[in-house]
Amino acid sequence: MLKRAAATTAALTGALLLAPAAHADGGGSGVGTPGCKGATMFVKVCAEETVSTPPSGSGSGKTRPANSTGGKKPTPPPCTYTKLTPQPPKNNLGWEGHTAKDGAVYQVHCPDSGRVGVTFVPTGAAGPAAPTIDPELVARRAVDSMKLVGPAVASPRAAGRYVVGMPMWMWVTRSTSSYGPATAKATAGGVTVTATAKVAAIRWDMGDGTTITCHGPGTPYSADRGKSTSPDCGHRYERSAAGQPDGRYKGTATPTWTVTWTAPALNDGGEFTEIRQTAFSVRVGEVQVLN
Repeated sequence: MLKRAAATTAALTGALLLAPAAHADGGGSGVGTPGCKGATMFVKVCAEETVSTPPSGSGSGKTRPANSTGGKKPTPPPCTYTKLTPQPPKNNLGWEGHTAKDGAVYQVHCPDSGRVGVTFVPTGAAGPAAPTIDPELVARRAVDSMKLVGPAVASPRAAGRYVVGMPMWMWVTRSTSSYGPATAKATAGGVTVTATAKVAAIRWDMGDGTTITCHGPGTPYSADRGKSTSPDCGHRYERSAAGQPDGRYKGTATPTWTVTWTAPALNDGGEFTEIRQTAFSVRVGEVQVLN
């Protein structure tokens, strides 16, 4: 199984370095060939396949391209494999439960996406699986088919009126495309990848110079809550928005989507993040007390 960059570092150093309520921070992201069809959540991406010549499982440590063609000028390789020298310690995850008598550990580098990892290659094997395309790029095509959008902000409401010093509850309405989880498949260069995306956290820029990070969609407010604070995603404005354009604070809700993907045929998988954003505005005033 191809490990991520952290595992590669571990392979070289011999060590592996093996989510919460709202908190305030300190201030203030396939082209298919004709005839390719796919559903909204399951898309098949067509691509030309090239002849692959993988490196030898007992190689000398030299780097070889994962796809090169004999008699032709090689195209830029999507991934290269390099035998690690020296090999990582026996307790490193790169061995995948094997030992040095079974084979060797290779570093894998996919320059198109910048992905780096490690994989185990058995002794006498033709070499590690040589994808004709970086599987992470296929995963990103799968994510494109999900049509992820910014969060559906339910509160604060643009039509609402809020008061200085009073607790505000923030939350979003969950859907597959705005919060997840969303799952899709894509195929290219003979590689099929399944990707799943879901929101890990939402960063709320409140427009008054403060930001709040909420690890969840937030809790909807109800009248029986009175003047209590939100248990997981809230804010208090300390100043009126009277001096702001249109008398409103302008803010943004920015979720971080965590995408996990697998390519079973390659014994490969990984994770990356996507960002989307939604703007909102808040009318905040002061309570006028009459004597």
